[in-house]
Amino acid sequence: MFTPDIAPGVHLIEHANVNCYLVEDEEGLTLVDAGLPGVWTELGQAIRAVGRQPEDVKALVLTHAHFDHVGVARRLVQRLGVPVYGHRDERTLAAHPYRYAHENPRATYPLKHPRAVPILTSMLFAGALAVKGVQITDEFGAAATVPVPGRPRVVPSPGHTAGHCALHLPDRDVLLTGDALVTLDPYTGEAGPRIVAGAATADSDLALRSLDALAQTQAGTVLTGHGQQWTGGIEGAVAEARRHGRS
Repeated sequence: MFTPDIAPGVHLIEHANVNCYLVEDEEGLTLVDAGLPGVWTELGQAIRAVGRQPEDVKALVLTHAHFDHVGVARRLVQRLGVPVYGHRDERTLAAHPYRYAHENPRATYPLKHPRAVPILTSMLFAGALAVKGVQITDEFGAAATVPVPGRPRVVPSPGHTAGHCALHLPDRDVLLTGDALVTLDPYTGEAGPRIVAGAATADSDLALRSLDALAQTQAGTVLTGHGQQWTGGIEGAVAEARRHGRS
């Protein structure tokens, strides 16, 4: 599903319950996260739908490097030669996107949370077991402004992964939270602002503490790695996520 201008100059591509975003300015496009392999065709269609060409994609910026966020990353590098930006602590995970730390066994979640079964099934059909790793070519640190179209500001938000970072677009009043805060948890099927379950989160306590950094942006529109946009402001989303706690 493609939603143009879900926020000013930000376009949503949702495939198999995984979101990635095209951020547009006069210099071109930045892709934020790279979904699963099945998103490739929709990505090309989305680029053309906004009047651009694939060559207008100037960079891929990763909020983190789990398999469902780097699905077409290697293909983008091979086809278009795009640089891949990410936090230095995501470098190993980007190269090996299935080797990630998580608190709880994953196999039990579909049994405990049947609402998650169709979500996880859609991800499987979108290539969740066939993701290739990618090299992060350009590292960023805390509070950096990434020199790519849209000039996103890095908001370190570890917990889901060691180097997870949200991306703030202050001039558009938008925060792209990646999986630091989602509005749909693929592992439980629960909707509404929350952190991702321990099946895919390395440190839930740290993830909850990192919500403070998200709230400090005071962004009005929240765009997440999974689930629908939240337009009630990041502070309200953070309050909801804290209420839901860990799972």
